[in-house]
Amino acid sequence: MQRHSIIAIGSLLGATLFWAGNYVLGAIAVAQVDPLSLVLLRWLIALVPLALIAQIVERPDWRMVLRTWPWLIASSMLGLLGYNMLLYAALEHTTPFNASLINAFNPALIAVAAALLLRERLGRRGISGVLLALIGVLIVLTDGDAARLLGAGFGTGELLMIGAIVVWSAYTIVGRMAPKVPPITATAVQAAITIAVLAPISIASGGPTLPDSRVGLWSLLFIAVFPSVLSYVLWNRALVTLPASAAGVFMNLITVYIAVFTIVSGQQYSVAQLFGGAIVISGVVLTNAGAVKFLRRTK
Repeated sequence: MQRHSIIAIGSLLGATLFWAGNYVLGAIAVAQVDPLSLVLLRWLIALVPLALIAQIVERPDWRMVLRTWPWLIASSMLGLLGYNMLLYAALEHTTPFNASLINAFNPALIAVAAALLLRERLGRRGISGVLLALIGVLIVLTDGDAARLLGAGFGTGELLMIGAIVVWSAYTIVGRMAPKVPPITATAVQAAITIAVLAPISIASGGPTLPDSRVGLWSLLFIAVFPSVLSYVLWNRALVTLPASAAGVFMNLITVYIAVFTIVSGQQYSVAQLFGGAIVISGVVLTNAGAVKFLRRTK
């Protein structure tokens, strides 16, 4: 394997590990801080390092960047604000493992959205992968009990997480129509827009809620630094070498990381969750078979 490919894969392993931490520590933080405050504080802390890294690494033309304000606002409302609000709200009602299992369906959902809206070819293998992943998600949502589809239905956390992946799919589709804005710079500006939108709402409702314990504070700081800053830097570093489709396969590692943490920490999980999660990931890999072949060729 080439040195550049090794560095890229290492960067993707680190980025997805930190994003997995957003689920685990997000569940801790949201027990002390409401979702709106958590999103606001996360990007408020992350904004300065993001802007500094963007200036040093990408040296953007800020006037040119600001001319793309309609796209920046749409991306901010979907990806940084909408997705994270729904994710943290979901973590108030379900476990990080369950949320990550539903999130694992996201690449398949994105493939369907791209086929419908951007006329990207999905093919028979892609359709089969999407259907397989959907079956896995239904197993997770019902905990292996099909009668739940006709009876009690899905839990609040699961429904919020479905909303989160729908919003992230929209964010991804909007991102594929992006103007030529450096990625870290775009994230920094989107963070600033998110703060500008949420700050007045937070102040009007009495100001942001702060963590009331050391564990909550460290969880917030981790979320603000590692998933919000370092993951984006590492992810974009990897995209210099690997195409986005190949990098996207690594997003499945978020679920794998959280599954390992759940098992090692002795937290509760079910056979249906493990089985359904494995089916979801298999379906997503089948959907992105071309990207998997590319990764094999880099060895």
